[in-house]
Amino acid sequence: MCVDSALLSGKVALVTGGSRGIGAGIVRRLAKEGAAVAFTYSTSREKAEQLVRFVEAAGGKARAIRADSADAVAVQGAVDETVKILGRLDIFVNSAGILKMGTVDQVSLEELDQMLAVNVRAVFVGIQAAARHMSQGGRIVTIGSVVAQRTSFPGSSVYSMTKSAVAGLVRGLALDLAARGITVNNVQPGPTATDMNPADGPHSEAVRNMMPIRRFGTDDEVAGLVAYLTSQEAALVTGTSLNIDGGYLA
Repeated sequence: MCVDSALLSGKVALVTGGSRGIGAGIVRRLAKEGAAVAFTYSTSREKAEQLVRFVEAAGGKARAIRADSADAVAVQGAVDETVKILGRLDIFVNSAGILKMGTVDQVSLEELDQMLAVNVRAVFVGIQAAARHMSQGGRIVTIGSVVAQRTSFPGSSVYSMTKSAVAGLVRGLALDLAARGITVNNVQPGPTATDMNPADGPHSEAVRNMMPIRRFGTDDEVAGLVAYLTSQEAALVTGTSLNIDGGYLA
């Protein structure tokens, strides 16, 4: 798995929300490309440990760090712990996020604050902490969503707002960090099959009908785009939101 010719050989990465779904796919792919990968989890300890074992069995290096993205101190601590145990930080991927559905008359202020804390504040806090440790040529990627541009269904207004905020944040941060050669990009998946969003879920058929390519994406496909953006090959790509959505926004 970890050979000198790998895309990310010798790099150290931190992925937030990396124990399952798209985050776990990113951890597996970055490790496959030669990076030593730390990742955070909040409650899924068993899944986190399974992922570490999977990576290590394939010859890679992974470390699981418990950190709730709603807790800014925990996010900062995860960055510092990554540097402490792996020696440096070259790549930061924010994949942690939460979705609480509800129309405007249903969403409570508590739910609003929870989504803002995890989906927006934690992104800023994590990037701010990671950038302090990065040297020239660092890579930062956020996992957004196509709902930043097209919500499609009632009940996702707050979630859409948080993902739109991330897309705007990335553009500004790309300017802030450009002088250091650090790129900042946002990956916006469309409907993607995960345990939280199964391809055979109750609304899956309606969603598929909105996609020119009549299938859900996979976490491995999203991870492939992230691997490219974190590589040297993507040194000229920064400040962008890239859709991987089967034509959902076409």
